[in-house]
Amino acid sequence: MQHLSTSKPTDSSAEVLLEKRGCAAVITLNRPKALNTITISMIRQIYPQLKKWEQDPETSLIIIKGAGEKAFCAGGDIRAITEAGKAGDSLTQDFFREEYILNNAVGTCRKPYVALIHGITMGGGVGLSVHGHFRVATEKTLFAMPETAIGLFPDVGGGYFLPKLSGKIGYFLALTGFRLKGRDVHRAGIATHFIEAEKVAALEKDLTELKSPSKENVADLLDSYHKKCKLDEDKEFVLNEHMEKINSLFSANSIEEIIQKLNQDGSPFALTHLKTLAKLSPTSLKMTLRQLREGASLNLQDVLTMEYRLSQACMRGHDFYEGVRAVLIDKDQSPKWKPATLEEVTDEFLDSCFKSLGSRDLKL
Repeated sequence: MQHLSTSKPTDSSAEVLLEKRGCAAVITLNRPKALNTITISMIRQIYPQLKKWEQDPETSLIIIKGAGEKAFCAGGDIRAITEAGKAGDSLTQDFFREEYILNNAVGTCRKPYVALIHGITMGGGVGLSVHGHFRVATEKTLFAMPETAIGLFPDVGGGYFLPKLSGKIGYFLALTGFRLKGRDVHRAGIATHFIEAEKVAALEKDLTELKSPSKENVADLLDSYHKKCKLDEDKEFVLNEHMEKINSLFSANSIEEIIQKLNQDGSPFALTHLKTLAKLSPTSLKMTLRQLREGASLNLQDVLTMEYRLSQACMRGHDFYEGVRAVLIDKDQSPKWKPATLEEVTDEFLDSCFKSLGSRDLKL
């Protein structure tokens, strides 16, 4: 039995736990009561440690997971950012910059990186997992990129991974904030593996007990768990019957055109999503469509640089603060967007959101 060496004694009240177990380094997001939402202080602990482990010959793989049964990570600490924005505090720059630098570190990590995305995995939680080599979902996984509902856009590299999903499914998920559950997260191409929730602890133990594993060894172990899992195997992918519609309706060049196509289609599926889009920030919708269309041909670094510019445009604007108020603070679910219509969100305004910030640009 290898001694569980830790760089410092594990403090169960710490918001992130960083431990060595066998051949693996384990990152545990440890704010279960807050659904493991990620704060800037967590980012500041994880990033340097991830970089150290990447260089450490004793560390063969990295595992990231969430504490508790409810969530892997429900996103970034949006409340803190909102308060900072109102107070003119630099957290509105620092949080996004440091979060995106961490997302890039995950995406470029030279050691096998395994995210156990059991439970709620949204927004910032997706950024900590989806760019890594392996993402293991369970029947309890709930995935979404719900940013358009709070006057933001699907950041953390959403402009990179969403357009790469099959057909126009990424555009659909990005614009509507549609939630995927369980095996569907794997079927959509967001998770690489699917296992039963009750097998997560055993898988983690098996991963830590591998002897100096290569990426292939890690893949083999994950594949064996995945192949043994028969849960929901016979259930059809939730979007299967709608894929043709998604691919044609969400291939339009503008939000106005998508809405026109949904209207013309008139099916229950189209009308449901028409209703959803009508509730979302017009600015966010237009920003998101352009983000994905541009991101489709960019590498992760260039996408994150673009997204940092967009994050700062949102911090300067109105809709983010109003969206957070309506959805997270007052919970009245009736945001007053400004501008209130798609027509009023001009191309000139969008161009200004995508413009370089010069010396304040994100550098990766």
